[in-house]
Amino acid sequence: MNPRFGSHPTNPPAGRALVSVAGLAATAGPAILVDGVSLDVWPGRVTALVGASGSGKTTSALALLGEHTSDVQLSGSVEVDGLVVVDGNGPTAAAAGVRGRVVTYMPQHPGSSLNPARRVGAALRELERLHHPGERVVREALRAAQLPDDRETLRRFPHQFSGGQRQRVALAQALTCRPKVLVLDEPSTGLDSITRLQLVHELEDLAASGLGILLLSHDLDLVRALAEHVVVLSAGQVVDSGGPEVLPKKLELRRPGTPSPAKPLLKAINLTASLKPRGRDRILHNVDLAVRPGQCVGVVGRSGSGKTTLARTLAGLHERHTGRILLDDEDLPVLRKRSLEQNRRVQYVWQEVRGSFDERRTVDQQVARTAQRLRGLPGQEAHAEAVETLARLGVSAITAARPPSRLSGGELQRAALARAVLARPDVLICDEITTALDDHGTTLVVELLAELKDRGTALVWIGHDLGLVAAVSDHVIVIDAGRVVEEGPPASVMSSPTSELTRRLVSAARLGRPDSPPVPTPDMRSESRR
Repeated sequence: MNPRFGSHPTNPPAGRALVSVAGLAATAGPAILVDGVSLDVWPGRVTALVGASGSGKTTSALALLGEHTSDVQLSGSVEVDGLVVVDGNGPTAAAAGVRGRVVTYMPQHPGSSLNPARRVGAALRELERLHHPGERVVREALRAAQLPDDRETLRRFPHQFSGGQRQRVALAQALTCRPKVLVLDEPSTGLDSITRLQLVHELEDLAASGLGILLLSHDLDLVRALAEHVVVLSAGQVVDSGGPEVLPKKLELRRPGTPSPAKPLLKAINLTASLKPRGRDRILHNVDLAVRPGQCVGVVGRSGSGKTTLARTLAGLHERHTGRILLDDEDLPVLRKRSLEQNRRVQYVWQEVRGSFDERRTVDQQVARTAQRLRGLPGQEAHAEAVETLARLGVSAITAARPPSRLSGGELQRAALARAVLARPDVLICDEITTALDDHGTTLVVELLAELKDRGTALVWIGHDLGLVAAVSDHVIVIDAGRVVEEGPPASVMSSPTSELTRRLVSAARLGRPDSPPVPTPDMRSESRR
């Protein structure tokens, strides 16, 4: 830790800290993951842990539960609610007693914490019986996580929720335990600006009730809105700490040039998609979309509005749909019926990437496999191209030579993008591909995609960061409840929205920016949405 910076509040609140971390270190063989990290979490306060992808945030946070991967060694001191859970010899026997009841951790990728074979209600009720037998806390937790507490929600499986909704289901699981300390790893991932604003209100209420919150996030506007104390990590060390003023300013991206007119490369005509057979439980309703070579079409809307279903349908993964999908004016079938060349031409980078990597093989091998299978490159040449592309995205050759579990969420997001790019696609569909990235990582991604556009690649960019969508897109579509409610150039859609939803999205996106002009909005604390 840099001795110039203290990681404890200069004016700590009265009373005793719920969590006290001092000199925490984590090593994996010769690699130093965390070195001398110290921080406190106080009742009723939000402490934020920020830093670049791979800086040690998640490793530090998991130490509060005495948890680590099998090849990592912990040392230092971690005390939680008066119990020592990590000492100089690693996790102690007391660590098992704090998990759930005292400290609950919500992971960055909710898909990794949800059992795909169990209905959401069954999983929540099991936690209820385990931690609070005889009490009814499930519906309260669902409401606090901004989810409906009705029977339909409880009977759904994880795959029947959008990425943002799965994030809230994972939060509901954590709140069902009624912990004293809540560790949130990128809680705003996959959330639209309105839901993110609601999340801020809910977390403020939870903190006001006495809960201590440790917030890990690249969403600096969220951190500014919530955190009273911020700890900044770089390469596993504390390099700064203090109030929100230690956070860097938000990155301003330059808009790419407008592509020249051309006929659409990818078209969706009257696209309707449903969850159940024979058109029951519809998600998309008569959506039209056209993307020209070298053009980026941005898709925005609330979490659960159908954006990811649109992406999956275009990619051929969602088969229950009607309407037409055309590539170069020829019908594009579902994925299992596409040719190898059609697979190469249309690539999809989805939101939750960790589950798409095989833990038995290194990341660079899996990225290179795309070029071998879809372009016929020899293994050595494919591997060299994979390493070069990963390096351009800020993932070093040493890091890429590790199994997926040894990479951070942001590093895996960039690896997933590199894997798709190696196919040299004509159409690239990107679903929330920068949610786990800091500003530097986002810049690297945007620069690479700008080069692809210059070569004629058509992009479909799905995102909740309206500023980023406006910066990278040439045309924006706003979806609400599966229907297109507004579309047009990003400048006009963001500055002069015509639909009520777009106005609310733009207004809520001003979170954490006190210099933005105030815009009246209705109280959204109690609003829930499927």
